[in-house]
Amino acid sequence: MELRRARPADSPAIRDVARRSLGASYSLEPQAITNAIEEWYAEDRLATMLSDPDRVLLVADDAGQVVAFSESVVAAANTATLLWLHVDPAHRGKGIATDLFEATDEELERLDVLDLRGRVLAENEAGNAFYQDHGFRRVGTDTVEIDGRSYVENIYAESEQWGREAIDAPDGHSVYVDHDNHERGSLAPFHVVFTTREGDDRYGYFCSNCNTLALAMDSMGRIECETCGNVRKPVRWDAAYL
Repeated sequence: MELRRARPADSPAIRDVARRSLGASYSLEPQAITNAIEEWYAEDRLATMLSDPDRVLLVADDAGQVVAFSESVVAAANTATLLWLHVDPAHRGKGIATDLFEATDEELERLDVLDLRGRVLAENEAGNAFYQDHGFRRVGTDTVEIDGRSYVENIYAESEQWGREAIDAPDGHSVYVDHDNHERGSLAPFHVVFTTREGDDRYGYFCSNCNTLALAMDSMGRIECETCGNVRKPVRWDAAYL
């Protein structure tokens, strides 16, 4: 089994693995899966992702056949997020997921990443158990749109928590900046902000460049601070930003 960086020629296999993996792991309609694959892994979008220095796509190549892949994005300084780890259902149970996860972690370390986060849909029991078995703990939640419907993602982290800091919102109420949950911006990281210290409800984002709240985020995960212009790239690819 060869674990390597994805190449443009791997695009059809990546789409096939993602389609079969999503179908086996989630209760999604076939058309929803097809639409999601075309949205996230179309030929031109994969080409752009492969050329993006902040994106890491690794594949597991079994004698010339791609049977799994991981998709990661470098977020805030020294932080990266593993967005997806897909294994073809016909090749599960062989330890490929663990091997690919470790290879991904090593590749990110070469990019000076010290803190790895993971995202997995809340309904994927095996995926959540995978992170827990590898010493990660759930530190928050987010949402992802699949074919126009929102799904809850659990966010996992491996480092010690720094805590949540209370700040005043414009309406005078306290909200809580999560220093353990941040994303890279064009000027400085964005931190997730919750309405309670326990992190039950999302309020918005905190721009660490100008120390203001940034509430605007589109469905692809693009955040823009209206005060200083700090921008986070879309987490999932949207043709408007290619």
